[in-house]
Amino acid sequence: MRPGSASELCELVRKAAADGQALYPIGGSTQLDFGLPPTKPGTAVELGGLDRVIDYPARDMTITVQAGITVARLRDELRKEGQQLPVDVPDAATLGGAIATNVSGPRRFGHGTFRDYVIGVSVVNDRGEDVKGGGRVVKNVAGYDLMKLYTGSLGTLGIITQLTFKVKPLPEAVAAIVTPCPAESLDNVLNRVLPATATRPTMIGVANAPAAMMLGSEARSFILVVGFEEKSTTVNWQVNRLMEELPTELRKTDSEFQSDLANGLFQRWADFPLDPPGGLTFKANMVPAATAQFFRKADGLDPRPALIAHAGNGIVIGRWPEEVGAERAKQLLDTLIGWTQPVGGNVVVLRCPSAWKTVVSVWGRSTPDRLLMRAVKDKMDPGRVFNPGRFVDGI
Repeated sequence: MRPGSASELCELVRKAAADGQALYPIGGSTQLDFGLPPTKPGTAVELGGLDRVIDYPARDMTITVQAGITVARLRDELRKEGQQLPVDVPDAATLGGAIATNVSGPRRFGHGTFRDYVIGVSVVNDRGEDVKGGGRVVKNVAGYDLMKLYTGSLGTLGIITQLTFKVKPLPEAVAAIVTPCPAESLDNVLNRVLPATATRPTMIGVANAPAAMMLGSEARSFILVVGFEEKSTTVNWQVNRLMEELPTELRKTDSEFQSDLANGLFQRWADFPLDPPGGLTFKANMVPAATAQFFRKADGLDPRPALIAHAGNGIVIGRWPEEVGAERAKQLLDTLIGWTQPVGGNVVVLRCPSAWKTVVSVWGRSTPDRLLMRAVKDKMDPGRVFNPGRFVDGI
């Protein structure tokens, strides 16, 4: 099914609810492997037909779009006015899908996530009603904060049809310091040097050697990437200042000062979880101070995964090829989960072969907040119309 309007989608939902069928919303198909297998027969709903720009008052620095618009198209529309939505996700992703899966990229450290930019949302609920939350102005505090409720709910509470974002100006200059980082220096750089820096990076990333090769760099151990965005004079000062602050062994660097190159670097890091297809991709989260130790330990696993870290946010993303096998993948993931639990974290599977999902812990260890998540699902979709079984613990 491919509805061309919100009213068509409302009718589709009403019919599915009456027939006891499920609906499975699809955006840009970049996250179809995310989550557990469905538990109920139903119909895929392609949202690519809802792809219009509804309202773009550029001077107000907000934009309202339908949820089926792609990230690439939104970026092109904003660039015409010298603006951006600084959340790095794959170009083919739709905005609705990116919100539903709460995807974030390498500039999360400096710019935040989608939760920080969505100020209005329209969603079709399980009764086929078009429900709205928030509004089209930045200073809007009326009603429930439905925007944050739907962000990251994997389409299990309703189908997003329209979104309003606040946006930012494009920076005058973008630069990234890319430098080899010996394993023994990682703790010092991430936990002492960068927290105390006089600069204000928008990205702090680390990649091990296998991941560096995929990202177009060469490294015997790790590479450190620190990105900056601001006025040209500010960016140049920050690059030079950080070079003075870094340990001596990290000062032989390649700096990407041209805007196109640095933006391309951010996009390559955003695409890392998806390219190439196949195998298992995991995402570990933890307190940022634990990132360096986790990264070094994960790099020592056998087989060795390709690893990147959004180090300022305590996020590590890793990939193994399909040859690792389901049973070994389970052992490896259980090890990772054990490492994250003492530091308040968890590990979820972003992608793996469907047959593996009966073996590996797709959503990691159980946490107390899952009882609340199930209660919300029971209230907002008791008939299990939307994506049944795919979310945490089969919600």
